[in-house]
Amino acid sequence: MPSPLIKAMIEQYNYPVLNVDNIDEYIQAQEECILFFTENPTRFPESDDVAMILPELIKEYANRFSAAVIEQDSQRKLQARYDFKEWPTLVFLRKGKYLGAISRVQDWNDYITKINDFIMSEPKRAPGIGIPVVTSSATSCS
Repeated sequence: MPSPLIKAMIEQYNYPVLNVDNIDEYIQAQEECILFFTENPTRFPESDDVAMILPELIKEYANRFSAAVIEQDSQRKLQARYDFKEWPTLVFLRKGKYLGAISRVQDWNDYITKINDFIMSEPKRAPGIGIPVVTSSATSCS
């Protein structure tokens, strides 16, 4: 269950709450978005801090990004898609494709540096999806 602070953020900024059933439709419809994985704010109190930071990041980038919060019951299932290890995490996407993630609370300048890197980069394979292909440079024994 989200904390009162996270609930207030969702209501004040009208952020959608996504789950495994509606996430794909949402992320495909957004040019660029940030998904907020809060986990349980009682266990991970930094989630409340990130709830204060996220709207400021949206403002800093002149609403370039839309933001959504991941529903509690879907967090662990969707975590596997993006393969992050720490909570809370912000996942950055462009047209549904993975740009990167920022976990835990960071210094403001670290957020800006990482987000600027994401903006300048091309989307990449989400770390939790698929199996990487490894080529072998095997030589034949003649």
